Amino acid sequence: MRVLPMTRLKILLTLAALLVAGGLFLSRLTRYDPFMGDQVVNPRFTSLTYGIQTFLWWDKTAASLHLDWVRLMVFSHVKQIFAWDLIESQPGVWDFQRADEIVAEIEAKGLKLVVRLSDAPDWSHPSAGGEKDEDFHDAPPDDLADFAEYCGAVAARYTGRIAAYQIWNEPNLGREWGNRPPDAAAYVELLRACSQAIRAADPAAILISAGLAPTGTWTDMATPDDMYFQALYRAGFQQYMDVAGVNAPGYNMPPETSPDEAVARGGQRFQTFRRVEDLRRIMVEQGDAARQMAILEMGWTIDQVNPDYAWFAVTEPQQADYFVRAYQYAAEHWRPWMGLVSAIYIPDPSWTPAREEYWWSLFTAEGAMRPAFAALANMAKTCGDRVLPARDPGSPEALGLVPVYPCD
Repeated sequence: MRVLPMTRLKILLTLAALLVAGGLFLSRLTRYDPFMGDQVVNPRFTSLTYGIQTFLWWDKTAASLHLDWVRLMVFSHVKQIFAWDLIESQPGVWDFQRADEIVAEIEAKGLKLVVRLSDAPDWSHPSAGGEKDEDFHDAPPDDLADFAEYCGAVAARYTGRIAAYQIWNEPNLGREWGNRPPDAAAYVELLRACSQAIRAADPAAILISAGLAPTGTWTDMATPDDMYFQALYRAGFQQYMDVAGVNAPGYNMPPETSPDEAVARGGQRFQTFRRVEDLRRIMVEQGDAARQMAILEMGWTIDQVNPDYAWFAVTEPQQADYFVRAYQYAAEHWRPWMGLVSAIYIPDPSWTPAREEYWWSLFTAEGAMRPAFAALANMAKTCGDRVLPARDPGSPEALGLVPVYPCD
């Protein structure tokens, strides 16, 4: 056997080491994930979890039908507002009758419930200056102990029966904060009061921070969502929630459009479904990559009536197409750090075309199906290791002729 000279052997060994190191370096480059999905530990939701917001409170006849629609979509989670002003209309006067019925019916349908806690009663914020009007959505209570009592009462009554709680909605808008300047630190105090009460009553429930309205407006009545999100971290909100909530209306951009591409086209970063990536980067920068996010409102409007919304309306076929592509994009690029993705809406039967919400919905308020419903119902779905293939619109499953089990 021929023995290589020592110098030549050292050179070969050095080259081999360099090749191995170079291969590892290139491998790391190809696997680099700016959103650090591999850091997610103890995910609270299956990624993805498919949800839809409903309005079941008032029309009991329509409520059962609407839940059947959710099952037909193969979605697993229903988001429903449990309005404080309807449950405790006067201090200490509790009415859980309708809430009891909704919880029981969702269970009977084999679905899971995400409850939004909001809509403070007038008695809880006398300093807000009167009753709500159409431009006034919510005001924080003057005494956070009152809000904590409401949160705790709901959680104690339905321990183990409500999967998750969304605490408040869009506090970065003045109209959702009592027509006052948005205040991230004050929202964190409200979040703290509610989350501590829920955890004491139902420790297994998932707590989701309020979804933020994507906006670039910075005035006394609005704070850009990314700036507000950073302020939430400065105020320590991560102590009081399990999942970071965001909203993701796509405006008139296709769902694959990046914030950078939107700016290049003359738009703004927030006018994209992928705006949530900007907020995820903030989580990573704050050392919070182990936590999941949840999209609490996602959709595209077809509104040609209300000027505040018509400027970014899409067509009905576009709405259907964008919905499907958005879920596909999230499944391909955002797992496991994106958990719940909740679409809007199964509508309130009382809505009319004058209401902007009417035009985001998958049905008209009169019950006419829009193309987006069938598209979402029949699209392929990825939930954890389970993949449900796309189905033919004429199949027995699509027509509701055979049992369909939610993707969860």
